[in-house]
Amino acid sequence: MAHQNELMEKIVALCKRRGFIYQNSDIYGGFAGSWDYGPMGVLLANNIKALWWKMFVTDREDMYGLDSSIISHPRSWKASGHVDGFNDPLVEDLKTHKRYRADHILEQNDINPEGMSIEQMTLSIRENNITSPDGNELGDVKAFNMMFKTYVGALESEDSIAYLRPETAGGIFLNYKNIRDTMNPKLPFGIAQIGKAFRNEIAPRDFIFRVRELEQMEVEYFIHPSSWQENFALWQQASWDFIREVGIAKDAVYEHEIGEADRAHYSQKTIDFEFDFPFGRKELFGIAYRGDFDLSNQSRESGVTLDYTNLETKEKIIPHVIEPSMGLGRIMLALFSSVYTEDTMNDETRVYLKFPPRIAPLKIAVFPLLKNKPELVAKAREVYAVLKKKFGNVIFDDGGNIGKRYRKQDEIGTPFAITVDFESLEDDAVTVRFRDTGEQTRMPIADLLSYFEAHLS
Repeated sequence: MAHQNELMEKIVALCKRRGFIYQNSDIYGGFAGSWDYGPMGVLLANNIKALWWKMFVTDREDMYGLDSSIISHPRSWKASGHVDGFNDPLVEDLKTHKRYRADHILEQNDINPEGMSIEQMTLSIRENNITSPDGNELGDVKAFNMMFKTYVGALESEDSIAYLRPETAGGIFLNYKNIRDTMNPKLPFGIAQIGKAFRNEIAPRDFIFRVRELEQMEVEYFIHPSSWQENFALWQQASWDFIREVGIAKDAVYEHEIGEADRAHYSQKTIDFEFDFPFGRKELFGIAYRGDFDLSNQSRESGVTLDYTNLETKEKIIPHVIEPSMGLGRIMLALFSSVYTEDTMNDETRVYLKFPPRIAPLKIAVFPLLKNKPELVAKAREVYAVLKKKFGNVIFDDGGNIGKRYRKQDEIGTPFAITVDFESLEDDAVTVRFRDTGEQTRMPIADLLSYFEAHLS
């Protein structure tokens, strides 16, 4: 394993080298806070989302899927508190006019900003004579709203202001009534969504950890208020199950219960799952018990009743909500940190990504031993076609010597590599190489489908 203070640099370099993640607008020098998933990154991201959807939605009987709009009625964000309260603390260098997150500035000066108000942050900066990273005087800390503002329609006026959604949860609450009326669910039930959210971060940093455009995997689980504790515990365990299945190192994950003074005023319990990233222990994702805050506020602002009636008992309530919310980028970064591995093979340092087979972007690589032997290439193509049709994420590679091809697939995290050699033309068998150990075994071509069906799930 790479030393922690070197690991981040190695991950970023590998992600570009092997087509996982690129800096957005790279040909223009990059665009801060924006990253693009390349061919391997798209496959990896889709596998993570598919696993999340399976575990949190399709394997359950009480969940409904949703794909809501990115731009919603602006009053909905007023009701949710985002217009008035979705703020980061901003502080400005009075000489250069560069802006920074005030909480980050305090952390860099060994001061814990947790629970501080805007005024207390300003006071702490003054009392400790804290300057900007350029050594200049800092101004007062101010609240900076992170929502991206736009205008809808032909006129740019106060009446046409709209926002890109800062979280996908908003669309879920706006569609609660629709799903209640069309699907007739019984409490408890949940609505799940995977989609983009947008936050105008003052200081995006740490690769894909803090970005301006992110993808969220969120559930809003509607419950009777009397059952919140048991349901919270169930989603807590479901989150640990996902961590295990996706391949994140469990011994690097910690639960941190947010204290009452630091929780949102509507939350009776919030747990942050934190991970030991290469740059320190930071939030990976969270679970919050939000009470009836969201539905009550949307009902009040819209004038539409958003209650729930138990048809058996005739009890009418505003459901309470438990929200497990994960960001895809942070899950991916924790996964890279967990599976990045270095060992020694054939007296050389080898790098490989130890993805679980079901998560790995490519499942199998198929090689002809030599690219200039048509009979080997043809045989390898036959094997490739059969496996490609069955498993999808299979690649054919005949570039470079066989050792370099193995190393390339190791860095991508491909769990199995198949080599078609001259013996294959005689015995209809191939060499199967295992990523984690580098060991190789001979296997009949006729057995490949059944073998991989058993080992790729």
